[in-house]
This record gives sequence, structure tokens and C-alpha cells, in this order.
Amino acid sequence: MIMWDAIWPYLAAILPTIIVAILFYFLMKSILEGDRRERLAQSQWEKEEHKAAEDN
Repeated sequence: MIMWDAIWPYLAAILPTIIVAILFYFLMKSILEGDRRERLAQSQWEKEEHKAAEDN
């Protein structure tokens, strides 16, 4: 129990930082994945529009 009493203040100080870092990682990962998908959809749409313009 004495070891836990010595470690707890350090854990209490570092855990919020670790949790925020993990949340930030997943937030940025989802933002970048969404951006990648949006760019892919935009590229496909532009190809279809270009092809439709050539057919007319």
C-alpha cells in the first residue's frame, strides 16, 4: 500500500495529459480520414463531370 501512495500523485498528474493526447489522436485521425475521403469523392466527381462534358 505504501508503494501505491507514492505512485498515485504522479499518476494523477500524468493521466489527464495522456487521456487528452489519446482523444486528440483519434480526433485528428478521423479528421484526416474524412478529408481523404472527401478528396477522393471530389476527384471522382470531377472525372465524371469532365467525361460528361466531353460527351456533349
